[in-house]
Order: sequence, then C-alpha cells, then structure tokens
Amino acid sequence: MNAYVYPNRQEKVISGAGALAMHLLFLALLVFGVNWQRKIEPQANIVDLWANLPSSAPPKVEPRPEPPPPEVKPVAPPKVEPPPPPKPVVKPEIAKPDIALKEKAEKERRIAEEKQKIVKKREEDAKAAQKQQQAKEAEAQRAAKEEEDAKRKAAQQAAAARKNEIDKYKTAIRDKIKRYIILPPNLQGNPEAEFDVILTPDGNSLGPTLRRSSGNASYDNAVERAIIKAQPLPVPSDPNLFSEVRLLNLKFRPNE
Repeated sequence: MNAYVYPNRQEKVISGAGALAMHLLFLALLVFGVNWQRKIEPQANIVDLWANLPSSAPPKVEPRPEPPPPEVKPVAPPKVEPPPPPKPVVKPEIAKPDIALKEKAEKERRIAEEKQKIVKKREEDAKAAQKQQQAKEAEAQRAAKEEEDAKRKAAQQAAAARKNEIDKYKTAIRDKIKRYIILPPNLQGNPEAEFDVILTPDGNSLGPTLRRSSGNASYDNAVERAIIKAQPLPVPSDPNLFSEVRLLNLKFRPNE
C-alpha cells in the first residue's frame, strides 16, 4: 500500500489540524456521556395504604309528601243518538255477456252505417256539383258558339248585302256606259275591251285607261267615248260603299 504524498506543506498542515480536531471532539463526547450517567439517580415509588375504605352508598333522601288528589266532579255522559238506518244498496243490473256484445256490435254497426251515409251524401253532392258545373260550362260554350255563329252569319249577311249593293252599282255604271256605245260598222265577232276607271264622289271619271285592247281600235275608241259621255255615273252616297267602286275594272263586249 502506497502512502499519500501531499503536494505542499500547507495542505499537510491543514489535514493534520483537521484530524486532531476530530479526535478532540470524540474525546469530549466520551467524557460528557460518562458524567451524565452518574448524575441520574433512581427514584423510589411511594404507595399509601388505607385501613378503612370510605363507604360508596348514596346519601339518604327524605320522600316528599304527596299532594291530595283533586276533587273530581261527576260528569253526565253525552247523549248518543242512534245512527240512521243504512240506505239500501241498489245493485246495478249486470247485463249478460251475450246481450252486451250484441248491443255493442249493433251500436258499432249503426255508427258505420251513419258514416257510410255521410260519405255517400258527400260523394253525391260532389257529383251533382260537378255535373252542374259541367252543364254551366256546356251552356256557356253553347251560348258562345251561338253568339259566334250569329256574329259570323251577320257578318256574312252584311258582306253579302254589301257585295250585292256594290254589284248593283257596278252593273248600273256598266249599263249606263253601254247605252252610250256606238258600235263601229263592219265589226266582226265579239271582241272584249277592258278599261280601268277612277271615279270621284260626284260620279265623274278622272279619265278611262285602256287596260287590254279588244284588237279593234274603233271599238276601243267607241267604249272610251261612251265612258266619258255617260258621266256622271251612278255612285253610292255611303263613303264605305264608294270606296269599293272608286276604282273599277270594266269589261265590254258588243254582243253582251
């Protein structure tokens, strides 16, 4: 085992001083412990002995005198009325099971029949209302159709009357012009001359215009002269009718 070698003298002195201090402290504790044990002495326990024990009986208590009982007066017993006789208990009649079931089934049947009657009545009312509505609609359609037919018929009649009136004036104008036509000599066949005539409200012509020649100039000229000589031509006083004859397309044949 190798001894520890201190590096310097100071550390060696400090280490020795510490070891010396530890030894002195250990010695002091040893001396103090020995002296402390010497100072403690054992103590004796002292016990007292009694020759006669005290009595444990309770003290004698004198009884108190009881008070005299109170004077009790006699009390008459209460008058007890006899209870009323019990009412007779009416036992409900218990229907036989079969009768009760029959009555219940009959009641349910009547209720079901009433419900069916109500439903049927509602359906009948709905059907009646629907038929009534359909009848109203059919009547309205019929009335509208009749009114439309009447309007159409009236319009057709008015148009026919208007056409007849216009044709009447056209025929009158054409017939008046024909009275003034002087046919040229040696006219052969039945040629047709076509003229456009513009009329004024007083029946005069703005001048006839040859639209298509008959192929015979003499006959064309004779018709043109007749249109001018026939003025004033018969025209309607109604402005609506006059608008239909204001512009005329007239055709003339010598044999018509």
